[in-house]
Amino acid sequence: MTESALELLVDARATLGEGPCWDETNKRLYWVDIIEKKLHCYSPAKQTNETFVFEESPGAVAVRKSGGVVLAMKQGFYAVDQARVTLLAHVDQEPRLNRFNDGKCDRMGRFWAGTMPLEGSDPTGSLYCLDTDLQVRHLFGEVACSNGLAWSPDDTTMYYIDSPTKQVVAFDYDRGSGAITRKRTVVTIPDGEGVPDGMTIDAEGMLWVAQWDGCRVSRWNPRTGNRIDAISLPAARVTSCAFGGDRLDELYITTARSGLDEKALSEQPQAGGLFRVKVGVRGTLSHPFMG
Repeated sequence: MTESALELLVDARATLGEGPCWDETNKRLYWVDIIEKKLHCYSPAKQTNETFVFEESPGAVAVRKSGGVVLAMKQGFYAVDQARVTLLAHVDQEPRLNRFNDGKCDRMGRFWAGTMPLEGSDPTGSLYCLDTDLQVRHLFGEVACSNGLAWSPDDTTMYYIDSPTKQVVAFDYDRGSGAITRKRTVVTIPDGEGVPDGMTIDAEGMLWVAQWDGCRVSRWNPRTGNRIDAISLPAARVTSCAFGGDRLDELYITTARSGLDEKALSEQPQAGGLFRVKVGVRGTLSHPFMG
């Protein structure tokens, strides 16, 4: 499946690189370093990586159709345009010691993002959806570490990861209303391969799942639960992935250094880097926020 060698694009040494999001209009990739409160913007054409620093931790980023980007930060959704930060919606019911972790937009331009506790493993997190009218919906709670999201190419299924469960679950998804129903497990990460983190989906409906402490991104068939391909990374803590490039056949992959001791870091000098690999399949777009 893999067509080219893995490239290290940015030796960012990110503490917690996450949330890659492809800007199709401007042909660039946004991604975040949650712990260091940074938003990165990588330009393949220029081979440059701009960095913006915030007062709060950005857990997820999406391009905004009207300009700039939207960030899920700490306990709310914010618009960022030309360095101006504007609160769009605050999540009032979220516990004070939680933060947003991962999220992305569906085809209708809604921004879905979930939360997790800053410390401990109690399932105090939730999944939320910022609708295009800037109203926030609470989908469900009892989440330990909200992570990857993806929608099937025909928009009938939404996939979701709560990392400690080691599972990818699916919901029936109504594109018009944004309602989700009928939860079921479609992929289980084998023991000894870490936990599932961020996720994307390709044009064939196959899931690409980053495996934290698994040193890989794996391609899974959600209809059978079988792994059909894998890309090895020189970093144990692989956090997320997104398709980009002119043909949407380049997979951008984020990694982390968080929690690694000195010995592990000496063995993984590229941990925290942004990587890219060209794969023999077309991906799907990172949709913009339409609100």
